[in-house]
Amino acid sequence: MEKKPDPEMEIPLYFRCPISMEVMKNPVTISTGLSYEKKNIENWFNVYKKKTCPATMQILQNFDVTPNYTLERLILVWQERESKAIDNHPSSSISIKHDELVSLLTTIESTPFKVSSLKKLRSCIELGLEVRLDFVHLGGIEVLSRIITQVLIDRSDFITFRACEEALGVVYQLPISDDASMDLLSKPECMKAMATMLQHGSAEARYHTVTIFRNMSKVEYNWNLVVQDQGMDLFKSLLELVSDEIYTKASSCALDVLIDILSSSKQTRLKAIEAGAICVLIELLPDSNKSICERMLLIIKLLCECAEGRLAFVDHKLGIAALSKKILRVSICATKLGVKILWLLSSFHPKEKVIEDMLVFGSVKKILGLLHIEGQSSTKDNAVKIIKMHGNSWKKYPCFPSELKDYLRLAQDSN
Repeated sequence: MEKKPDPEMEIPLYFRCPISMEVMKNPVTISTGLSYEKKNIENWFNVYKKKTCPATMQILQNFDVTPNYTLERLILVWQERESKAIDNHPSSSISIKHDELVSLLTTIESTPFKVSSLKKLRSCIELGLEVRLDFVHLGGIEVLSRIITQVLIDRSDFITFRACEEALGVVYQLPISDDASMDLLSKPECMKAMATMLQHGSAEARYHTVTIFRNMSKVEYNWNLVVQDQGMDLFKSLLELVSDEIYTKASSCALDVLIDILSSSKQTRLKAIEAGAICVLIELLPDSNKSICERMLLIIKLLCECAEGRLAFVDHKLGIAALSKKILRVSICATKLGVKILWLLSSFHPKEKVIEDMLVFGSVKKILGLLHIEGQSSTKDNAVKIIKMHGNSWKKYPCFPSELKDYLRLAQDSN
């Protein structure tokens, strides 16, 4: 008769207590970084009066034990999968790197060489979606969030800082659409740590962080608490990334995050205006491509819905000129946003300088061109409103367009 395989051989070695060799139920870690079943190691110290590590026989000075919740979770996940395995058909969610992921997660919190282990973890995660989903199911985001928040305790420690950067390099590749992952990353201490890395991390770490923020924004994250905690520093960091001509992917992500934050409340817009967002965007606008331009104009439009934003815009000497350059030259979306901004400025902040700049820099001529569009649209409606409001003022200037003169005559005749 064929001998049946010993089921004990299927138990991962790192799930066994080194003293009893049984699967641990309540694993704890001692000062050497090794984990044991709590009752076994306590008996070792207190009943047998041993002063060494059972596995290494290293003499100990510290006999404290720390619960290893990561290992406990991994054991529970493994037991759950084993109980569901029927007819030798493994769970489809187990990846080819499952055992390596378990091994890394088991040791990563206790080892002093976190950076090295996290780099190995990044290599595993890069292999594909199946591995990433397996990692998330194993509780990997919980482990990484604890490593990330350590930077709040001692940001000056180089090893802690580098471990945080590597952990962010793993998280940014992971799907975080599930509630459990979002709950972990959106905890105030974790968000504060990531905001700190957005300000002080390396270029790569800042890109990873802003990518994580963008992924969180896709699942309707509420940014108000983060803005209250970080204030202008958060916006200054995002605006620095927007201005980065080398890391264009980071710049694109930062724009998406800004749009999501600024859409949430007026208070967030006021903070962004105070941080100099209008000035930065106006100066970047002339050389922006279609996608970037549309998002910049959307942000400017959101900011100009506040009186403070409109004031900041008209105080910039190149504001109207940069805006006029993009109308009718980029896309329908860009034109719609550009005209909306002009309508906000000319309706709620109609300074003589604003009206003059609109004429001098070609805004009026482009607005007139929109009147020839067939049918009705909000863009055409705003163009008509602007001309009716300020057409008579523009008559005073020698560069007064003849088309405008004709339009005003028709408008008067219709009245």
